[in-house]
Amino acid sequence: MTSSRPLVTVVRAGRHSFAEGMHLQQRLAKSTQILDPPSEFRNYLVLQEHDPVYTVGLRTKDYTEEDEHRLRRLGADFQRTDRGGLITFHGPGQLVAYPILHLRQFKASMRWYVATLERTVIEACRQLGIPNAITTKDTGIWVGNQKICAIGVHGSRYVTTHGIGLNCCTDLRWFEHIVPCGIEGKGVTSLSQELDRHVPVQEASGALLSSFANVFECRLQDQAEGKVTKSAEVK
Repeated sequence: MTSSRPLVTVVRAGRHSFAEGMHLQQRLAKSTQILDPPSEFRNYLVLQEHDPVYTVGLRTKDYTEEDEHRLRRLGADFQRTDRGGLITFHGPGQLVAYPILHLRQFKASMRWYVATLERTVIEACRQLGIPNAITTKDTGIWVGNQKICAIGVHGSRYVTTHGIGLNCCTDLRWFEHIVPCGIEGKGVTSLSQELDRHVPVQEASGALLSSFANVFECRLQDQAEGKVTKSAEVK
C-alpha cells in the first residue's frame, strides 16, 4: 500500500553556491538526525543547481594548492568535501540531487543505497529517451565511454548525504580542465548532447522524481505544497 511507503520531502532549492548547498544539506540532516526511533526521521530530496565549482572527495591529498589556484582562475569555486569519489565539476545546467534519507526506513545498507541510486538515474535516463545508460566498474552512470552522471555519497548512522550530478545542458568544457572522478581516458556527456536537443534541468527533475519514487518505493511530497506529488503515486 502507498501509505506504508516512506515519505520523502522534495526541496527545490534552485541555483546557489556550493557552500550554500552544503549548509542546507547539513541543516536538514542535523535537524532530524537525533530523532529516535528512525521512523520519526524526516527524509528529504534536495534538487538544485550550483554556481561553477570543482569539488573533491575524501582523497583531497591528490589535489595541491597549485591545482586549486589553477581551477579558481577559470572562474569556478573549489571545495573539499566528505563524500566519496575524486574530483568533479558542478555548475549551471547540471541537476544536483542530495537524498537525505534514514536507511532504516528503506534498507540499512549503503551498498543497497548506492545501487538503488544508480538504478534511479538509469531509469530517469530511459524515461528521457536514453536507453543505454549503464553502470560499469567505474563509479557513476555511463553512456558508452562517457559519463553522464557523477555519484558521490556519504553515510553516517544510516543517514545519507551528498548524491548525484546529472549533466542536463551543462557546458561540458568545464570538464576539460580535470580528469573527472580520476578516471583516465574517458569523457563526459549530457542529456542534451545524447538527445541532440536542449534538455533543461526542470525536465530532468521531473523524470528523476518519477524514477526516485518508483525505484526507492517511496512517496514524494513537495515542501512548499505539502501534498504528495503525482509521480509518487505510481505503484
